[in-house]
Amino acid sequence: MSDARGLSVAIVGATGAVGIEMVKVLHNRRFPVATLKLLASARSASKKVASPYGEKTIEEFSLDAVKGVDFVLMAVSGEFAKEFAPKIAAQGSIVIDNSSAFRYDDAIPLVVPEINAAAATGHRLIANPNCTTAVLVMALYPLHQAFGLKRVIVSTYQAASGAGAEGMGELEDGLRSWAAGTKAENKVFAHPLPFNVIPHIDVFQPNGYTKEEMKVVWESRKIMGLPELLVSCTAVRIPTLRAHSEAVTIETLKPVTPATAREVLKHAPGVKLVDDPAAKLYPMPLTATGSDDVEVGRIRESLVFGANGLDFFCVGDQLLKGAALNAVQIAESVLPSLRKAA
Repeated sequence: MSDARGLSVAIVGATGAVGIEMVKVLHNRRFPVATLKLLASARSASKKVASPYGEKTIEEFSLDAVKGVDFVLMAVSGEFAKEFAPKIAAQGSIVIDNSSAFRYDDAIPLVVPEINAAAATGHRLIANPNCTTAVLVMALYPLHQAFGLKRVIVSTYQAASGAGAEGMGELEDGLRSWAAGTKAENKVFAHPLPFNVIPHIDVFQPNGYTKEEMKVVWESRKIMGLPELLVSCTAVRIPTLRAHSEAVTIETLKPVTPATAREVLKHAPGVKLVDDPAAKLYPMPLTATGSDDVEVGRIRESLVFGANGLDFFCVGDQLLKGAALNAVQIAESVLPSLRKAA
């Protein structure tokens, strides 16, 4: 470790939406940062940016630039991560990668700390899950622990932020175009997003599902340690900025009631129970945006699975629990072992 009082941290992809959020989360959670490096492409190098740590200068990424750094948080493309993350880890840093590059590698842990923090111990390369999956498993895992999961059917309503700053910008630009009476343009999304929903996120697979939908299947199984869990997902892009919503149906192994499920979720770490329909209180992007917790509500008995089933709705901030917050929580979870080794 670089300093008895704090750590050296580097963020690769620091100018993107997730990278910017990582800086804020490190500061808000008082992560023990002694030195912070913000790294990006040559295009952004030398740019000065305001941060909670004062004005910082963006550096061009190189392996030398991160040599000797304790933690390297990566908010970059999968191809970039595949090339450089193992090399950075080989230099001695702990690398937490936000891309999909290593999520399905059995040798690399895929971690949501409230669920499987111990999986990260002893590893120098750790994968951060897909944002949609991270939000989903926060609600699923406590219910699995109490009642067991047999089947999960989920429809997601995903914000523009899932496509990064460019996606958010395209939505905002499109809304301005609509207000001006002109046609919304689309380059990031398959179709114009304002006043539309698009049941197409990522590329279609041979089985008819998109890769985004299959990520939810593969990653939920790995994080919760349930390789045979039956999961089906439909992923939809909607015109909200940065919180992902999910309508979930589960079949459980043990009988479950809405009341017992509420009691479980009320005490689950990282979950906020918002479930009072009579008072018009339920999870929404407006209330979940900016919150560390995943909101869960609209809990009711499944009309399909009866006493062994539930329907519910959950919402989580895609840039926080779905990305930056979870990455910093992973770093926090390995701090004790890192300090012990030092």
